[in-house]
Amino acid sequence: MLAVLKHPTYRRLFAAQVLSLLGTGLTTVALGLLAFELAGAEAGAVLGTALAIKMVAYVGVSQFAGVLTGIFPRRPFLVGLDLIRAGFVLVLPFVTQVWQVYALVFASQSMSALFTPTFQGTIPDILEDERSYTSALSLSRLAYDLESLISPLLAGLLLAVISFHWLFAGTAVGFLGSAILVGGVALPAARSAAGTRFVDRLTRGVRIYMATPRLRGLLALSFAAAAGGSMVIVNTVVQVRAGLGGSNDDVALLFACYGAGSMLVAMTLPRVLGRVPARSFMMAGAFAMAALLPFGAMGLGWTGSATLWFAMGMASSAIGAPAGLPLRRSCDADSRPAVYAAQFALSHACWLVTYPLAGWLGAKAGLGVTFITLGVLAGLAACLAMRLWPAVDPDEIEHEHHAFEHDTLHVHDAFHDHGHEGWEGPEPHRHPHRHAPVRHRHAFVIDDHHLAWPIPNGRA
Repeated sequence: MLAVLKHPTYRRLFAAQVLSLLGTGLTTVALGLLAFELAGAEAGAVLGTALAIKMVAYVGVSQFAGVLTGIFPRRPFLVGLDLIRAGFVLVLPFVTQVWQVYALVFASQSMSALFTPTFQGTIPDILEDERSYTSALSLSRLAYDLESLISPLLAGLLLAVISFHWLFAGTAVGFLGSAILVGGVALPAARSAAGTRFVDRLTRGVRIYMATPRLRGLLALSFAAAAGGSMVIVNTVVQVRAGLGGSNDDVALLFACYGAGSMLVAMTLPRVLGRVPARSFMMAGAFAMAALLPFGAMGLGWTGSATLWFAMGMASSAIGAPAGLPLRRSCDADSRPAVYAAQFALSHACWLVTYPLAGWLGAKAGLGVTFITLGVLAGLAACLAMRLWPAVDPDEIEHEHHAFEHDTLHVHDAFHDHGHEGWEGPEPHRHPHRHAPVRHRHAFVIDDHHLAWPIPNGRA
């Protein structure tokens, strides 16, 4: 898995990701302390609202990433977003009103909603070999899991010698370090074959996503992962403090069990996916999550809770870590920024549903009912994914085209063999052109020439 770090560009990008994640983790701790300073006993409500605002920013703003990467070069775009995030974070220690916290959280998370899918969509353009890309997915998952373990520890050590306000400075340092590392590498230019209308460019990723069967299945799997993950994130403190009579340190211990399970799967992912198809592996994770959640309603003690959290961490990683593989298969270089932005938005929309459901249902009906409800929802999502993502899912599909005419960006190849009048300009260029009827076979993705998924022995 670590062999992929021999790639110099990816090595610097991975280091940038780690610094950015550590900075974000410090902000999470500092934001909770700031909320308590401003709102006292109402700090939980403030944090809950801030979390909802974060999800709204992720869902609403991330779609613009696919548009903006077709306008701005990737490297200065990513560096600029890091610098803006650092600036917003540095303002947080000086706020005096709760609404100011909400405004800054929305602003900074909007920048993250642009940064993350752009960053993720760059990696497959750098690592074209699928084995290397699978290793990169594993490392990315490990980075997220380690951040959840290391950031609270690092924050605790820093808080022993400094005020929590200085943690925001640590976040800014992380973003600045990320900007320096990204700024020091050459990134391939993002291409876009989107239409000329802004609405076409904005909705391109979602349209491709929802027209691709395996990606519709991936969305259902994302909901199953969100059902389990939101239960852990929202209600671990309730399980420990109210159910088990533990302390805040015990809360961290249970989170660590969840993270350890996730890391175990991430570390074995490259080897496993060499033998097991990604679809089968992810489906197993979703059904495992659905089966595990109801055990939380059985009044488990410490050993049972730790085991359950560890197993749910494994299931979550089995669903989420390989998600980049079906994404990569389902788009070309032209549409990749838009499709990765769509995945970021739609997957976080699942969390926008399950976060409040886990919190409100847990408060009103108790953890037992909540565990069972989310388990049922995860099971339904897993069954839906099985139906949406065909078991037989080849890369190359034979299909037929009727004759048609359109105006889209193209280069001359076997599918674009037509004459010119001299005004069309250098390739790639766009002008009205006609396609003759054809039946052919190739790696199939939704694009300007393939607007719908072909039925067996049918047309695109």
